[in-house]
Amino acid sequence: MKSLLQNYLLLLVFMAGFSTLANGQARKKADKATAKWEYEIECMGTGTQGSYLIKVWSFSKKPHVALEQAKKNAVHGVLFKGFTGGGNGCRSQKPLSSNPNLDQEKSGWFKDFFADGGKYMKFVALTNNGAVGPGDRIKIKKVGYKVGVIVSVRKDELRKDLENSGILKGLSSGF
Repeated sequence: MKSLLQNYLLLLVFMAGFSTLANGQARKKADKATAKWEYEIECMGTGTQGSYLIKVWSFSKKPHVALEQAKKNAVHGVLFKGFTGGGNGCRSQKPLSSNPNLDQEKSGWFKDFFADGGKYMKFVALTNNGAVGPGDRIKIKKVGYKVGVIVSVRKDELRKDLENSGILKGLSSGF
């Protein structure tokens, strides 16, 4: 009986380790996709004052990994891509940075900023607590999943922090 219990525990430890390894590999692949900034962004409506309410579509083999990457992608999109308007009372928004090469010029700073648990987390919140509706998780061959997450980005606070860090010029600096 003791031997059977030991074998059972050993099997559980092995399965937990394998699961952790698989999730780690999925996260590494998602981090590579994030480094290439492969995502889609769309406006979902007006957020609270000083914020954008957007939907970010991230790609990953594992849907739960795409949820975490969506936060990074949302902040990156507000900084470097902007988004088009449309329904829901949305207006097109230009990116906060007018310099298309800023992420390369300040690559060390942005690497730390977008690191797992990095400073970008101060400016983003999942509005649906990570719950993904049936139309927000699409299976794609050879990619895995395309996962849509609604995110609120505190763009005024983000801009102010980047200005204080010397990454962006202040809005009044050109006048």
